[in-house]
Formats: sequence, C-alpha cells, structure tokens
Amino acid sequence: MKSMTIHGIEKHLADMIKARAESEGLSINKTIKKLLETSLGIKPPQNKKHLNDFKEFCGVWTADELNEFKEKTSDTRKIDPKDWQ
Repeated sequence: MKSMTIHGIEKHLADMIKARAESEGLSINKTIKKLLETSLGIKPPQNKKHLNDFKEFCGVWTADELNEFKEKTSDTRKIDPKDWQ
C-alpha cells in the first residue's frame, strides 16, 4: 500500500478533518481515506444507507388534498396586528 504526504493544508481544513474524524470515531488517516474514496466515486457515502427505511410511512398529497389542507388551515396564515403590539 502506498503512503502519501500532503503539504500546506490550511488550518481550517485540518480542523475540519480532525472534527470529522472525532465525530465518526475514526483516525485522521482513515477519515482522509474515506473522504477521498467518496469524492472520487470509489465508495458511495455511507450516511445514505438508511434513506429508504421509512419510505412506506411517507406519502404524497394529491392536488385536491393539498387544496383541502390549505383551505382548512387558511386562518393560521392571518396576521392579527394586535398580536404585535
């Protein structure tokens, strides 16, 4: 396995990498390797693996349902100037 050295990393970037490593419980080396693999498309980001877990509980309203909702909640959009005095 090849080793590489990167020179001239700005402090804010180094701090961000270190913070990411700490938040994920990884070493800085593993974090950098993971970032490179993801950005180069070698491995997909792991944080999206549960994206469809709750899909069955989500729905899409029809136009009629949206209109009904807007009608029934229209009074919540009114501003009473007395509330702002």
